[in-house]
Amino acid sequence: MEILIKTLQFLLAISILVIFHEFGHFIAARIFKTRVEKFYLFFNPWFSIFKFKRGETEYGLGWLPLGGYVKISGMIDESMDKEQMKLPAQPHEFRSKPAWQRLIIMLAGVIVNLLLAVVIYIGMLSVWGYDYLPTNEVTYGITVDSLGYEMGLRNGDKIVSVDHIVVEDFMDIPKTIILEEATTIQVTRNNEPFEVRIPEGSISKLIKHKSPDFISVRIPFFVGAFTNDSKGKAAGILVEDQIIGLNDSVMTFFDQFRDEVQRHKNEMVRITILRNNDTLVVPVEVPAGGLIGVFPKSPAEFLTFREKNYNIITAIPAGVFKAYEGTGNYLKSIKLLFSQEKAYESVGGFIAIGNFFPATWDWRAFWSMTAFLSIMLAVLNVLPIPALDGGHVLFLLYEIVFRRKPSDKFLEYAQVVGMVLLFGLLIWANANDIIKLF
Repeated sequence: MEILIKTLQFLLAISILVIFHEFGHFIAARIFKTRVEKFYLFFNPWFSIFKFKRGETEYGLGWLPLGGYVKISGMIDESMDKEQMKLPAQPHEFRSKPAWQRLIIMLAGVIVNLLLAVVIYIGMLSVWGYDYLPTNEVTYGITVDSLGYEMGLRNGDKIVSVDHIVVEDFMDIPKTIILEEATTIQVTRNNEPFEVRIPEGSISKLIKHKSPDFISVRIPFFVGAFTNDSKGKAAGILVEDQIIGLNDSVMTFFDQFRDEVQRHKNEMVRITILRNNDTLVVPVEVPAGGLIGVFPKSPAEFLTFREKNYNIITAIPAGVFKAYEGTGNYLKSIKLLFSQEKAYESVGGFIAIGNFFPATWDWRAFWSMTAFLSIMLAVLNVLPIPALDGGHVLFLLYEIVFRRKPSDKFLEYAQVVGMVLLFGLLIWANANDIIKLF
């Protein structure tokens, strides 16, 4: 069921993005009286799920959900309609229009995707506002996994800044460290200021790690829930109990208990709990996996989250800034592919993107992911690669600057090269996903 829900969210998001992107090209073409022969959601090699014609345009739904397209008359595109290009140019064709009009038609899809991201963020902020955890409110400090420990951070550290820049939202710290390729983290350790120097190569490892949980918030261990086969629950531990010890060790925080219990697999241990001011000792059998099936309460129970609320007016500048910030962050992530060793190994395809959606249907998470994907689609499409919008834009800029068009034959070859590159990248990215699955 989780896979189905993720797949449906992914397909809905992609459908929305493709329709808006292609509508951008479509509406710009129509404004300049350029004929659009086809408008398709998804690709339709050999056959279409359905199609109909209205006016000069055939609208349809393809069966291959890798994107979509509009076929504009007199343009060398993925349709590779060479026969049409051999005929004399007609006034309604793309190739007959002035270069500045063709440039707008090619940029329109990207512009619409960026505008869509802005509109989604405005809507999200006006409906749900923005919840965040101030970095200075992380009362108990942080916990780190093995990679965070290797970087020099320690459980209990309180992060003050990254490269001496204060990050207001604690949840943005992992992203900031990676995207800004940080070299230092300023913390308070044992009530003393301390500077952590990030070892060389750590950013590359974090990219491959693909989890922000190398830094988490530290919390006391109050019982919040149990697994179905919980050994802790079977032994008599209750929700709201505070676990404060294991055998002869005092445990103040959840991470301390989690690490210590792993050392007692297949053993009987004594767990000390605090219940209504009474201290109790409960014997619990630790299974081979080293987990007793007890979840802690949410960090929101112990930490002060803040909320920013917006109305539709105040959400507009905030939404614009959020889209601008998202675009900048995605550009930085592309830069990392070239600046960090083997960062390209982290590139994923449809499975990786689908896994970003939650396992339960959550409209807030869905729209947040859709806005991000809209930015991603805009940035990728404007890259100067033949067969992408950016490739067409590059050739149009050449024409505007040098006042002569590249030949149709050159554009045909460039389109073929671009399509081979794109299909190669598509196969490689999705092969990465499959390899990681196994």
